[in-house]
Amino acid sequence: QVQLVESGGGLVQAGGSLRLSCAASGRTFSSSAVGWFRQAPGKEREFVAHIDWSGGRKTYADSVKGRFTISRDNAKNTVYLQMNSLEPEDTAVYYCAATRIPGAVIDRYQYNYWGQGTQVTVSS
Repeated sequence: QVQLVESGGGLVQAGGSLRLSCAASGRTFSSSAVGWFRQAPGKEREFVAHIDWSGGRKTYADSVKGRFTISRDNAKNTVYLQMNSLEPEDTAVYYCAATRIPGAVIDRYQYNYWGQGTQVTVSS
């Protein structure tokens, strides 16, 4: 069992930065891949970024590539999402999710555990 809690969201102007954190509890977190997803009002939840259990493999959605960076510190049971050059289109609730399904990356249905989400609002 893994419990996830996101933090770090807030209101920022376009061009600004935020760092989201995903703090986990549970024995299996360090062997789990973690994904960040986001959901804007009226839209489907979409993939943002993924990191494998070791931190050696990272995958990004095209819309955030070059602006967002995912990282993890297994000693602290925490995954981070550094978001730079934020745009109004990045406004959404951001969720972290964990999975131990091999090969799971962008498909949200392959993630077993979810946090409650944190709101990110980017003003123009």
